[in-house]
Amino acid sequence: MPRTRALLPLVLLGVVVVALVVSGIRPYDRLTWLLETVWVIVGVPAVVLAWRRFPLTTLLCCLLAVHALILIAGGHWTYARTPMGEWAREAFGLSRNPYDRLGHFAQGFVPAILVREVLVRRSPLRGSRWLAPLVVCACLAFSAFFEMLEWWAAVVGGSAADDFLATQGDVWDTQWDMFLALVGAITSLALFGRLHDRQLSSPSTVRSRPA
Repeated sequence: MPRTRALLPLVLLGVVVVALVVSGIRPYDRLTWLLETVWVIVGVPAVVLAWRRFPLTTLLCCLLAVHALILIAGGHWTYARTPMGEWAREAFGLSRNPYDRLGHFAQGFVPAILVREVLVRRSPLRGSRWLAPLVVCACLAFSAFFEMLEWWAAVVGGSAADDFLATQGDVWDTQWDMFLALVGAITSLALFGRLHDRQLSSPSTVRSRPA
């Protein structure tokens, strides 16, 4: 079991890197692909470089890998055209491709555990009643910042940024995006809080904390 846990991050890294490379082969729009996957392109080296001093829990590794794959798929097809979203739209009679909604839910769901892990291991908030509210606030702040990035992209790129925005004609798209990130963060903490605490108490994680 310990050996399996040690290999899992390498397997997840390999899957994400392969998916990223494949997604970069003839994407629907090259600029959209770059804008959507830049978080993966920057995040993967950052995690690798920091691993010796700050190894991540198994839970966070799995969540980050899933989030990366969501971003990669959205970058390759664009969020308004992903096959999974098109299937859901037709199967449930939806008016739009819902993949963008999934992406913004994940934008709160996954960073919640990332922020929680950093705060527990690098701040005095471990066990504090303020931990969960501050995690949710951080996720909502990031979601709002991402919406500003989309606004700036629209100002600079005009109609060329439509695929990146993925509003699909919804005037309330920005509000929906931030609301879903909020729901994602709260859901993640409710589902994984105790499991995350157990993994944070493991010997490898304890040794990685600063003295």
